[in-house]
Amino acid sequence: MSEKMNIQWFPGHMTKTRRMITENIKLIDAVCEVIDARIPMSSRNPDLDDMTHGKPRLIILNRIDQADPEITKKWAAHFKNSGAAILETDSKSGKGVSGLSTTVRTLLTEQIEKYSAKGLTGKQLRLMIVGIPNVGKSSFINRAAKRKATQTSDKPGVTRGKQWITLETGLELLDTPGVLWPKFEDQTVAENLAFTGAIRDTIIDVETLGANLMSRLCADYPDRIIKRYKIDIEEGLSGFDLLMKASKKRGFLLQGGEYDLQRMAIILLDEFRGGKLGRITLEKLINDK
Repeated sequence: MSEKMNIQWFPGHMTKTRRMITENIKLIDAVCEVIDARIPMSSRNPDLDDMTHGKPRLIILNRIDQADPEITKKWAAHFKNSGAAILETDSKSGKGVSGLSTTVRTLLTEQIEKYSAKGLTGKQLRLMIVGIPNVGKSSFINRAAKRKATQTSDKPGVTRGKQWITLETGLELLDTPGVLWPKFEDQTVAENLAFTGAIRDTIIDVETLGANLMSRLCADYPDRIIKRYKIDIEEGLSGFDLLMKASKKRGFLLQGGEYDLQRMAIILLDEFRGGKLGRITLEKLINDK
């Protein structure tokens, strides 16, 4: 059982980013959209299609090391069937990143042939890297560039301006700050973004967020919660009840004998985000039972 939350977060710099994307799209051969493999749909900005004007799309399913591998396969097939090229990566370790050049050149075969016909053989291909905050864009670019070309952080909103990065493979990347959309109509989507850290914890009731994540994990991955927090999961318990049990097991007490649910919630969120609960995907395809 989850508690209702109303989560909204759209800092002023994101309006500037939207404008930057639309102003620079004419310079671009293809758009590389980095998404979080744990929440493949929630981590896609629904406004990007309009902002990128139908440019060829490469979807980079990042953080595959933290996502459920069987579900990731299904999402990759789904996006491929929709007409996008797919690259599955773990930008922290670098897994899959080396496939960027080959994947892009396959995606842009026709464009490369047009350049060659104009005598522009070997012309650098320009890619715009887009995505919501905290999906690993900067880490991906640094891996692709084989150097620290951009600043990285596990907090959203670090990249603030555009920058071009040239790769040895003849690609030129335009990095853009993470951008959300102005209003979350679906609070499940907003919650998924909050679970993964795409929305700042400082604007959220962390205790309720942790309780709702506990409910979701106990429904879909109960064995992980039982193993990690050494608690029993009885039917009908709320997320707060489960958070209380885990807090009690860990001995997180406040003055007066109450259990410290906020501390437990923070630990749960941190351990989920850090992959300590195993490979978990919070979104399945609608027809995937």
